[in-house]
This record gives sequence, structure tokens and C-alpha cells, in this order.
Amino acid sequence: MSFETSLLGIGVANGSGFIRMIIIKISSVIPRKALTPAVMFISILSHISSGSAYVILMPVASMMFFSFGKHPLAGIAASFAGLAGGHSASYTPSIIDPIMQGFTQNAARMIDPTYTVNVLCNYFLSFSSTFAVILVGWFVTDKIVEPFLWRTMPIDEGVTAENTDISLITKEENRAFKTAVLILISMIIILIALLVPKNSLLRAPDGQLTTPDATIMQAIVPVIFLFLVIPGFVYGKLTNKFRTSKDFSNAMADSIKNLASFLTFAFFCAQFLYMFGNSNVGTLMAISCAEFLKSLNMPPQITIAGIILLTGVLDILISSASSKWAIMAPVLVPMLMAVGISPELTQASYRVSDSAMNIVTPMFSFYPLIISYCQKYCKKTGVGTLSSMMIPYSIGIFIALLIMLYGFWALNIPIGFNSGYVYPPVH
Repeated sequence: MSFETSLLGIGVANGSGFIRMIIIKISSVIPRKALTPAVMFISILSHISSGSAYVILMPVASMMFFSFGKHPLAGIAASFAGLAGGHSASYTPSIIDPIMQGFTQNAARMIDPTYTVNVLCNYFLSFSSTFAVILVGWFVTDKIVEPFLWRTMPIDEGVTAENTDISLITKEENRAFKTAVLILISMIIILIALLVPKNSLLRAPDGQLTTPDATIMQAIVPVIFLFLVIPGFVYGKLTNKFRTSKDFSNAMADSIKNLASFLTFAFFCAQFLYMFGNSNVGTLMAISCAEFLKSLNMPPQITIAGIILLTGVLDILISSASSKWAIMAPVLVPMLMAVGISPELTQASYRVSDSAMNIVTPMFSFYPLIISYCQKYCKKTGVGTLSSMMIPYSIGIFIALLIMLYGFWALNIPIGFNSGYVYPPVH
């Protein structure tokens, strides 16, 4: 599985002490009060790497929070909220955009065979929403979730944070860190140089970088693995953390020791998801609810609110954004076009609810892995603990994104490129 490959890379970078050094360096320049918005910002930005970001960012965020004297689970929660919010709040396009656009366009062509949906049809709304998500996440983390965690989820005895006193860094460690960072920067420059040419082999046949068939998107996991392993290995060798090949392999092994409970949970979860998917219950529910909304013949603002609520209900049963939209788009998009609502607005309303609800449903594919991260600090963490921890974020993000969507609509601000609110489009 792709997350296992990424975890091996994290194991090398962490076992060598490279991640610890990154945290120490960051700790020396970021004020404690700015840690939460910094984690939220990085998490929102990192959603472009799709599922790999969940594997990498959350353990690092927990270590950073712990080293600052904050609750490590609050770091995981803030990172989770930022990553999930990235589906509707993002600075950059990601792999989810062309996937959503494809389903929306195909559904729209059931009514209008010539209709074209821009890949960035929700980008203006998405970009603007990032600021709202960061502010909401900052407030919820520092004022609600972290105090709640200190009261109800004390850190297990024997768990200690990394010492982040920058004065304790030796000259050898500092020199090794500079060398490893220089190598990492060189790798990034080389990758960018390979991506720039329009005929690059790392691009999709049509020249795009973020579409699913782009080579770089298909190879994102091994790329991340190399970006973690190579600097981590260099740092480990220069600081004598990796004296032998056994030290190197042990670092990888340590990173997946906590996966036993996750794999057990994932096995039974996969059986349920398979049976649920083949039963077509989700499809029947989507069609039934959509037809009910159509029969009410409500104003567009109320109809969109109904779509948002419908998506939220279905999120409890189907967590995958693309799978759910594959079911809903052929029903909702033509139905709403028939009553004058544009496909782009329908897609935006879907993404608002999907982003807010994903973080509280146990059906979310990364839930077991996130629980295993939490159990590193609090063994009693379970599904209920994680869900209750994320509910304030879900409510806050939902309200913020709802205000952004209706605010754009009321002011008639375009929600993206070549996007309007009505069908047929008004030019």
C-alpha cells in the first residue's frame, strides 16, 4: 500500500534524527502562538499530494505540538482539519479537481451535449476559503480542542517529547543538517527542472501536471519516499546514527510497528466497504433523496442547502469524495440544470459539505491510521475519541465554507474560471 511506502521514508528521516532537527529549527523561529496556523497552512497546501500528506504531516505535526508543550493530539487534529478542508479550501489545484470536473461535465452533457466544465471551476471560492479555514482551525484548536484534550486525554506515562533546545545542537549535527537540507533542495530543483518543459515525461499526454494520468501524480509516493529517505540517510550517516545497514533497516521497521492494530481494523473495514458498495445502498439513497428534493420545487438557495445536507448525510456512509460524486453527479447535476442551477455551483455545494463532514465519519479511509498515530501518545484513543475531537472542526469549517459560498453567490462573485450560478449561463 502507498502509505506503507511513505511510512518507511518517514521512519528513515525520523530514525536518523533529521525530522527532530527540522522541528528544532522551526521551533527556534516560529512563536508558540503561531504554531497552529502554521500547521493549518502547511496542511492545506499539502493536500496536493493526496493521501500521502495524511501519512507524513500528522506524525510531524504531533511531534511539533508536543515539543512546544502543547497536546500532540491537537497537532494531529489541526493537521487533519487542514487536509480535509483542502478539498474545498486550497491555494493550488490538486488531483481531486480534474476528477470532480470529469464527473460534473459528463453529467452536464446528459442535458447539454456541448457543455464544458473548467477544471478550475471552483478555484476562486476554494482559494478564498483557505483564510476562513485557517482562522476557524486556529480558534477551534487553541480554544476548544486542546483544552478538551488536556482534561480528557492525558498523555501516557513514559511518553516524552523531543528536546528542542537549539543550544544543544552539536557542530556535527548542524553540519550534517545543512548537508542534508542542501541535498533536499537540490532534489527539489532537479524535480522542478524536469517538470517545467511542456513535453516533460512527468506530465500527462495533454501537458497537465495535476491530472490523474500525469506521470508525476502516479509516481508521487515513490517521489516522497526518496525525498525523505535520501536526506534522512545522509544525515544519519554524518551523525553516526546509521553506522550499519541494520541501523537503517531498524529505522524503517520502527515506523511500521504501530500498524498492527491499523491493519486488523482495515481488514474488517474493507470487507464492510466492499459489501456496502456492491449492495448499491448508497446509490439508491442518493437517487431517492435527490428525487425528494426535486419534488419540493424550492428556491435555488434552499435547494443548494438541501444538496449540502444530503451530501453530509451520505458522508457518514461513503467517505470517498470521488466515489460519492460519481454516484451523485449523474443525478444532481442534470436535475439542478433543469431548474436553472449551474453544474459548477452544484459541484461547489457538494465540496463544501464533503470537506466538513469527512473528518467526523469513521468510514474515512485514513481513520484507522490516524487513530494509530494518536495511540502513540494516548493508548486509549479510539474511533469515538477521534470523532468527538473533530466535531468542533467539522461544525466550524461547515459554517465558514457555507458563509463563503452564499457570500460569493449574494455578491455575484465568480466561484471559479468560466463559472456562473445559473443555467443556461449568462454571458
